[in-house]
Amino acid sequence: MKPLDLHKPRRYLALWLPLIVTDRLVRLSGQKRGDHPLVVVARKGNILALVGADANARRQGLRPGLAFADAKARVPHLEIVEHDETADAELLEKLADWCDRYSPFVATEPPDSIVCDITGVPHLFGGEAKLVGDMETRLKAQGFATRIGVAGTARAARALARFGRGGIVEPGGEAHALAGLPVEALESGEKTTTGLRRAGLTTISDLAARPRKPLAARFGDAMTAALAQLIGEIDRPITPRRPLPDFMAEQRFADPIGLMDDIVAALATLSQNLCRSLDRHGQGGRCFEAAFFRADGKVTRIEVLSGQPLKEAGALTRLLNMRLDALADPIDPGFGFDMIRLSVLAGDDMAAVQGGLDGRAMALVEVRDLIDRLSARFGADAVQRFVANDSHLPERAARSIPAISDETPSAAWRQAGPFGVPARPLFLFYPPPLIEVIAEVPHGPPRRFLWRRAWFDIVSAEGPERIAPEWWRKTSDTRARDYFRIEDAAGHRFWVFRYGFYGIGTKPVRWYLHGVFP
Repeated sequence: MKPLDLHKPRRYLALWLPLIVTDRLVRLSGQKRGDHPLVVVARKGNILALVGADANARRQGLRPGLAFADAKARVPHLEIVEHDETADAELLEKLADWCDRYSPFVATEPPDSIVCDITGVPHLFGGEAKLVGDMETRLKAQGFATRIGVAGTARAARALARFGRGGIVEPGGEAHALAGLPVEALESGEKTTTGLRRAGLTTISDLAARPRKPLAARFGDAMTAALAQLIGEIDRPITPRRPLPDFMAEQRFADPIGLMDDIVAALATLSQNLCRSLDRHGQGGRCFEAAFFRADGKVTRIEVLSGQPLKEAGALTRLLNMRLDALADPIDPGFGFDMIRLSVLAGDDMAAVQGGLDGRAMALVEVRDLIDRLSARFGADAVQRFVANDSHLPERAARSIPAISDETPSAAWRQAGPFGVPARPLFLFYPPPLIEVIAEVPHGPPRRFLWRRAWFDIVSAEGPERIAPEWWRKTSDTRARDYFRIEDAAGHRFWVFRYGFYGIGTKPVRWYLHGVFP
């Protein structure tokens, strides 16, 4: 399917996890830690305050933000745990990954909320009510207390979950459904909230009935903008935590699957569906992602890259299977996957390949297919190719990049010399070995040179090609080089250079062998 149509009227689902701090601790222990109320504390400025309290503690009046000394005075027997902010943030991210099964358009609102754009999604679950029921049931089974709101704007859905009783607001009904919420639902800050209450404005309906300009003049444009979003007059789209796929196909299973044969078959079906969609739109995928949603909430993702736009289902299936086989840590189905999604994270226009009479076009496609398979098997960094680099120094004139990359080189390769002879050898020594040379002084080519205890007599030479150092780089290489292409009596061809000049400076002149020609 294509990604969400941003021009349709939006529907948002807000998930509030009021006890996420203590729910995490209970899930870690596998059971309730004790009979005493559980609170989580952290230092806020100069005092120790509560940042989390379980249901038992809240029933006794202990709420986040309360000073720990006051909490201890009210309830002497408490179970106390120090706050781990990093662990809570990681848990919220994992839950956001889990919510990806309901929509790829997910945003986190730390420390305890997640918002999903579910436009066009509820029919897959039988309606919004069944989608909300499915989410609540699954999260309750995992040990989380939740409250869910659905509305036409993200802020309205969030306010319904955090400051109301949750539920579903029909399209256009935000003003009526949220009228009784307190002004705290604006989340405009303590100063604004206090000012509104002192002015006798305690509910959203009180604000909605007032002219906006006087409100904006007294409390700021940000407050009136928040009010307009709450009552559904304007909408501000959420920013997804992951890039939205260009195309995607997914398959849900009534009974979770765990056998590799079933997983491979599901991927083959998804590849066919996805590639048909790509073909209809004249597109090809360059980066594919397979997401495996486990029944217990864990999500595993693998990526497959292609060096060319790909829309052939058989080739995509082979790449996915090879990627699964090459995983150092094989995917663990646990109690089974209840959904698998295949997405195109990056694509490109793809025209049909016209084979020429010489077969070169198809041969190029076959080479690219081979690169894709090798990269899927061994990893993109294990298969490299060379591209020209914008430098005249031979050792810097080329660099290696993943062969699957579509990066455009910053420079062009040097053209071949006369009669098709390469201007530079394909094989370079790095660092170049030092050689002993008998040459015409001061600027003549070598006549003989000693390398690896063997003397080579030169019968022909071409040069010099002078290469100056790159003065703009901080390097110890500060002397010019004179390169010669030479050939010995046996037909071996070498590329040597003289480092420095005779009679200039105090440093000795040296000769180096930089490469050999085939």
